[in-house]
Amino acid sequence: MNYNLIFSTRNKKGIVLYIIFYILSSLNTTAKTPDIQQNNLIKVRIKDITRINGIHNIQLLGYGLVVGLNGTGDSAAASFTIHSVKNMLSRFEIDTPDIRGNLKNVAAVMVTAELPALAKMGGRIDVLVSSLGDAKSISGGTLLPAPIYSPDGQLYAIAQGSISSGGFNVVVDRGNSSQKNQSTVGRVPNGAAIQQSPPFPSFLVTNNENPLRSFTIVLDEPDFSTAIRLASAINADFTNEKSPIANAIDASSIKITIPELESDIIAFISRLENLMVEPDVQAVVVIDERNGTIVAGKDVRISPVAISHGSLTIQIKTDEEVSQPPALSSGETAIISKKAIEVKEENRRMKVIRGGASIDEVVKALNLLGVTPRDMIIILQAIKASGALHAKLIIM
Repeated sequence: MNYNLIFSTRNKKGIVLYIIFYILSSLNTTAKTPDIQQNNLIKVRIKDITRINGIHNIQLLGYGLVVGLNGTGDSAAASFTIHSVKNMLSRFEIDTPDIRGNLKNVAAVMVTAELPALAKMGGRIDVLVSSLGDAKSISGGTLLPAPIYSPDGQLYAIAQGSISSGGFNVVVDRGNSSQKNQSTVGRVPNGAAIQQSPPFPSFLVTNNENPLRSFTIVLDEPDFSTAIRLASAINADFTNEKSPIANAIDASSIKITIPELESDIIAFISRLENLMVEPDVQAVVVIDERNGTIVAGKDVRISPVAISHGSLTIQIKTDEEVSQPPALSSGETAIISKKAIEVKEENRRMKVIRGGASIDEVVKALNLLGVTPRDMIIILQAIKASGALHAKLIIM
């Protein structure tokens, strides 16, 4: 590997994009053949990438009050909090007509949860609590009993408990403050008690007169290749059947025909969902510009392309000098500002990327050259715009 070439470039503070044949030769990672890529695939259980069609979770939503806050609750501007406190106290036959000002220890919140499709009454689920008003923090507070409903208005659970936020927001005199994470959102682990079970999927209700003969499993990420592999894996495990029991209908659906001699449907589904399959993954590059995060799949490839990336730096510096008048003169002391403007533009040479380079090879080379993540984001966006990046680019 030509280390002298790379490190001499870094000493000159160059971010020259040596994404050329040095990438392929120095890292010894030429474009992989399909056989090698196949060996790198990871097998996963069918249950981890699919669901049974007709079985889905239910989103729950409710409104509640968080109490016990240390002066970080809603201000008087959140009038709905005051009305909510009045309504709550009236249920205990406490008349409070003169409540005014800030209820700094109380905050109005929205409560959300996800009810599993096959949950039973008496079970417990986690809830997420989010501030609705202008509270500075709900950390350490207690959620009062709050009913949470499905979109059709059915009461399914009641949430209650201590809030864990994992963050804090401390404000002291003169505007000094310290904050970690989001302190206006928290969780109550196992905080909701299920009051009624969701409707049981009708197609799973079977008897001798109406036996279940087939059902459909749906991929979480639709893909034709994965659907075919999944059907093949199922059929390979049920070789004693006269005809294949799994057939791919489209990119996301696989129809399963239950064998005639299968009497235990639950055991059959359990055996099915624990089979292993190699899912195919689309070539994707995900970019989060807010924090400079880049996530790329192994199948991302780059066609031959010429690149030059430079930077322009403008620095404005102001020096303050004091001008004193001569002794015994009528002049006044004055402050003179001297501004210096410096413009630097780094020279760049155009370089060529050879075809077949993977994103892993490109990132390794850029890291060796000291390119920052934000520079990588700009480079990848430019490569995609030129049509040389063969992957789906997702910018968050």
